[in-house]
Amino acid sequence: MQLVQDNPDFRYVLRGADGAAVRVNERTLTRSFLLAPDRLVEDWRPRTVVELDPADFEPVLALAPELVLLGTGATHRFPGAAAMAALLTRGIGLEAMDNAAAARTFNVLAGEGRRVVVAFLLDADAGS
Repeated sequence: MQLVQDNPDFRYVLRGADGAAVRVNERTLTRSFLLAPDRLVEDWRPRTVVELDPADFEPVLALAPELVLLGTGATHRFPGAAAMAALLTRGIGLEAMDNAAAARTFNVLAGEGRRVVVAFLLDADAGS
C-alpha cells in the first residue's frame, strides 16, 4: 500500500494553542480572533466567555459556517444561553472547548473539507 501525503488546500493551519496564545501558520496570536480555512479575522472583540454577547457572532456568521468551534481559553467553559442561541437558532452547530482541543478539532474538520470556523477567546491582559 502506498501512502501519499495530502496537503490541505486551505491557507491556515493551527500549529499550537493554549490559554494565552495560538499559533497560526508561523504567527503567534495573543488576541481573540476568528479563523476559517481560508480567512483570518483578527481582533475579535470578546476576550472571555463572560464578555461574549450574541452580537459578537455577526462576524462569525459572515464566514458562512456549518459549525463553529469556540475556544474558551485554557479551560473548557460554556457561553451563556443568549450567545449560544445566536448560532443555534440559525441551524449552525456550536461546540465549546478549551483552546488546545479547538485547534486540534479545527484542523481535522478543515482537512475533511467542512465549513468550520473556530473562534478563539484570548485575553492578552490576563496574568499581567
